[in-house]
Amino acid sequence: MTDPRWLDEREFRAWLGYRRMRLLLDAQIARDLTRDSGLSDPDYDVLSTLSSSPDRRWRLNALAAHMLWSKSRLSRHISRMEERGLVTRENCATDARGAIIVLTDGGMRAIEAAAPDHVESVRRHLIDVLTGEQIEVLGDIADTVLRHLVDELGTEKDELGTEKAEVVGTAAGPAVGTAPVRLSGDAEER
Repeated sequence: MTDPRWLDEREFRAWLGYRRMRLLLDAQIARDLTRDSGLSDPDYDVLSTLSSSPDRRWRLNALAAHMLWSKSRLSRHISRMEERGLVTRENCATDARGAIIVLTDGGMRAIEAAAPDHVESVRRHLIDVLTGEQIEVLGDIADTVLRHLVDELGTEKDELGTEKAEVVGTAAGPAVGTAPVRLSGDAEER
């Protein structure tokens, strides 16, 4: 067995700083989202992913893989969202065991209402505290690490048969729908 390659001070500072920043940033943006819209972070992930689809629908298995969730976790969460009128579940015409998750008009109104405050939270807690150069560097770092992860995953398939590399995304195109992007036809960002 080879000796562990321990982190030096500089590497440890970067690693620990990244971990703490990610945890605190995710928690703050989630708190802001819930306070401002009543949506949870997982609600926003599902709604923004569905809203980015031209027909506002995804197969449950594909949505779970896209969001890096287990099918059972997503199914339970979708049930709670159905009770609130944000989504509906339809049977898949081509697969009796499959389900299609559809964004309702109420769900679309919820994501459209939440998006402006959500992007403001992202700006306030991340974008506005960085310089333009730091934003570029952060994007470059994200691209480098994501490319590495895609290479590591290769063409492995998960339990759903989805290539694992497909769900990782890139800094410019995340796998999860939480990125503050424009709603189609809207001037506001989310």
